[in-house]
Amino acid sequence: MDQQLAENSQDIAERGLRYTREQFEQIMEQTEGYVRENPTRAMAYAVVAGLVLDRLPVFRILGGLTRLSLMALKPAILIYGATKIYQATQQEEA
Repeated sequence: MDQQLAENSQDIAERGLRYTREQFEQIMEQTEGYVRENPTRAMAYAVVAGLVLDRLPVFRILGGLTRLSLMALKPAILIYGATKIYQATQQEEA
């Protein structure tokens, strides 16, 4: 049963990856088409996006997210280890 579950999970992951690649390719084609049809408007959007990103505190946001994820990592590792120990004891009993 565990092997079937692992194969099913792998199949879902592969389908998700394939779908994501297809969607990314479609988005890139649509973007290229839009830029070719409207080069001036595309440049204006790029300049506005650049100005907005320049004004955002990106490094502070990324630093905060990094600190938050590192704080959450310790309990996650503890829970993962406890789960593995529990699974090992259950397999020994069976």
